[in-house]
Amino acid sequence: MLTDESPTETEADLLAGGIPVSNLWLLMLYASDLYKHLGDRRVRYEENPDQLADLIAEILCHEVANRLSRNLSLGYTKRSDELTRVRGRIDHLRTEAHQLLKKGRIHCHFEELSLDTRRNRYVAAALRKISSLVQRDVLKTKSLSLVMQLERLGVHCIRPSGYSGSTDRFGRHDQADQKMVAAADLAFQLTLPTQQSGRGLLRLPGSDVRWLRRLFERAVGGFYSVTLASTKWKVSPGQRLKWQIDEQSMGIPTILPSMQTDIVLDYPPAGYRLVIDTKFNEITKPGHYRNETLRSGYLYQIYAYLRSQEREGDPVSQQSDGMLLHPSTGVDVDEYVVIQGHKFHFRTIDLSRDSMAVRSALLDIVPTYEVL
Repeated sequence: MLTDESPTETEADLLAGGIPVSNLWLLMLYASDLYKHLGDRRVRYEENPDQLADLIAEILCHEVANRLSRNLSLGYTKRSDELTRVRGRIDHLRTEAHQLLKKGRIHCHFEELSLDTRRNRYVAAALRKISSLVQRDVLKTKSLSLVMQLERLGVHCIRPSGYSGSTDRFGRHDQADQKMVAAADLAFQLTLPTQQSGRGLLRLPGSDVRWLRRLFERAVGGFYSVTLASTKWKVSPGQRLKWQIDEQSMGIPTILPSMQTDIVLDYPPAGYRLVIDTKFNEITKPGHYRNETLRSGYLYQIYAYLRSQEREGDPVSQQSDGMLLHPSTGVDVDEYVVIQGHKFHFRTIDLSRDSMAVRSALLDIVPTYEVL
């Protein structure tokens, strides 16, 4: 981004009492890694965001039960213990302080294969958390039963600090854990803003706005990455842009602002590109000489994204479209202007509507091309 803005009172006012909690959960689904794994069941989840906790519990329980039947993934955990032989690294201080050598023992720090890994602890904690959110008693019972099975295998039901699926690394031998961990991620995310469910409206303290702004960006990027995956569209979330610098001073790299788009959609067969920048406030504001006006800073930003990337011999860069995409609650805006060969769109997504209307609005943004 060219700017790093703090949450404003306007952003909170836009959404306070306006977004159904079910649609907030829908955004979480779009932003999650789990959305990529749902396959043909994806529409069922989108149509029923009110039941998202139950649906996530179903997946999480199924994946954990499946992993238990095929053996959970092992991992190395750090241990410290008194042994009769050297293993790993000797703790000389503790060995000497307790005069262990006289007893024929030695204190060592070592690693050993165990089921009590950070990943398995995280999943166990997610099962317990989701059991408090589900509406169906059978899912609550099943979740807690799986927690007990994990505990009997030595897995502590404690959420490890700093762990999430996005920070973990999966190899060939443990790829089957990915869907399970993605479901666990979403189980924890459901509890962040509220414990309520259904069509209740979310009231936002200012401290939540930054998180929601990031959620909206990731949800839009995640939605297009999945829904356009089987088409000729190429989706690039979070693409960093470079200035076309001809000459520079020694100190400019440390102070020149960077540029990073939220989402770039390319359709190579038609030579079309759409650069989307998501915002999280009202698309217009009161003007000095008229009732409302677009936010000039945002317009300059998307203008810089497009014009700074123009290159001779690259027609796509010279005629790419840009879009400022804002959420709204009850007011739709769909306007455009062509400036120096680039079409700039200004659109809103009404997050107060039902989930399928939100989905349709996101799909309507993407131009329809015939399959070439």
